[in-house]
Order: sequence, then C-alpha cells, then structure tokens
Amino acid sequence: MSPGPWKPLLRGEVRDLVLVAAGAIPGALLRWQLELIGHQAVGGLRGLTAADLLANLIGCLLIGVLTAQPPGSQRLYLWAGIGFCGSLTTFSSWMLQLAEALRRGSTAAAVAVLLVSLGAGLGLVMLGSALGRRLGTRRGR
Repeated sequence: MSPGPWKPLLRGEVRDLVLVAAGAIPGALLRWQLELIGHQAVGGLRGLTAADLLANLIGCLLIGVLTAQPPGSQRLYLWAGIGFCGSLTTFSSWMLQLAEALRRGSTAAAVAVLLVSLGAGLGLVMLGSALGRRLGTRRGR
C-alpha cells in the first residue's frame, strides 16, 4: 500500500502543532506565575488585573519584536508568536476586566483599562518592532 499524498501534509501539521505547544507551555507558566505574584503582592481581583495587564504588555512587546523579523520565519512565529505570546496574553481577561468594571458601575475604570491596555499595548508593539529592527541590523553587520 503506497503512502497517500496527505502524509507529508500531516507531518507538517504535526511539526507546526509541536512548535505551538512548545511555546504555549512556557507562556502559560509565565502567565500563571505573574498571576500568583499579583495575587500575593496586591491581592484579590486588583492583583489579577495588574498581572493580566503586565502579561499582555510583555506579550505586546514580544509581538513587536517578532514583526521585525525577516520574512520566512514561520517556525519562529508559530513557536513565539502563536504559542508563547498566545498563551501569555489573553483577550478574554481583558474583556472580563472591562465587563466587571462596567457591572460595578465604574465606567471611568472601564475606560481607563481600555485606554491603558490598548494605548500601552500598541506603544509596546511599536517599541518592540523598533528593537527588533535594531537587533536585526546589529546581527547583519
């Protein structure tokens, strides 16, 4: 029985899945540690909110660095971008923070979370991209 044309595709899919998983595990572990530290240092929901913000901002900086990498870095994007940053950062926690602030009637807090997260996140993506380009030019010398 000859191997079907799908076998090379399956090998590639498994390789990609392993790369994503290899990045996701340390990303999730870092997020978990940040949440433990936030809960212990600040306490309660405020500690978790601070830890989530920190995790998301670290992820934004790293995503910026990744965007400055040369084209064709698919394995790096799978491992670091989708795997590590994907499990480190979370859109759902950000939305939960906004929903909780609105549920409490604290529109100002919701707007603050939105502006700080979005503004700082975009700023850190831009900073990370600049750092990534600068590191790339140093390696190219």
